[in-house]
Amino acid sequence: MSVSPAPSATNAALAFMAELGIRATTIEHPPLHTVEESRALRGEISGAHTKNLFLKDKGSNLFLVTAEESSPLDLKQIDKVIGAKGRVSFASAEQLLEALGILPGSVSPLALVNDRAGRVRFILEEKLAEAAIINVHPLVNTMTTSLATPDLRRYIEATGHAITALPLPYREIAEPPA
Repeated sequence: MSVSPAPSATNAALAFMAELGIRATTIEHPPLHTVEESRALRGEISGAHTKNLFLKDKGSNLFLVTAEESSPLDLKQIDKVIGAKGRVSFASAEQLLEALGILPGSVSPLALVNDRAGRVRFILEEKLAEAAIINVHPLVNTMTTSLATPDLRRYIEATGHAITALPLPYREIAEPPA
C-alpha cells in the first residue's frame, strides 16, 4: 500500500518554490520506493539523482542526509562526520511525519519547508553541491522535480535551515569473486 501526503502538500512546496522565483521542472511517474526503481523509470531526466536518509541519533537529534543515489554511504561511520551524538539509525515513520510532514518513500529536502521548529539538520553530500541540476521528490514519490543546485540551496535557506555540505563516508564494496 502506498500512502502519500495530500496533493496540497506538494502544491504548497512547489508554490513556495515559485514564490522564491525558482524555476523547476516536475514530472509525474509511477511510485518509486528504491533507487533501483528510480533508475528503471527515470527515462531521460538529466542531472544528479539523489537518495535521502532521515536519521536520528542517541540524543534525539534529527538529520536529513541528501546524497548522490549511487554513493555507498557507511551508516556505521556517518555519525562522526555529521556531528551526531553516537550512532545513528533511521528515524521512525512517525518521527518523519511529525518533523517533515511526509511519509517514508517521499523523503526530500523540499520537505524542510514543513520543519517550522527547525529540528532537522540538513546534510548535503559534498559532491552533490557541485552538480548543475539536482532531482528530488516534491513530497511524494510519484513525481520528480529537477532544479538548479543554487536554487535548491536558496529554497533550503528560505526554510530557515543551514546547509552543511560534507564528504560522507563510504562503506567498502566487496569485489565479486573471480
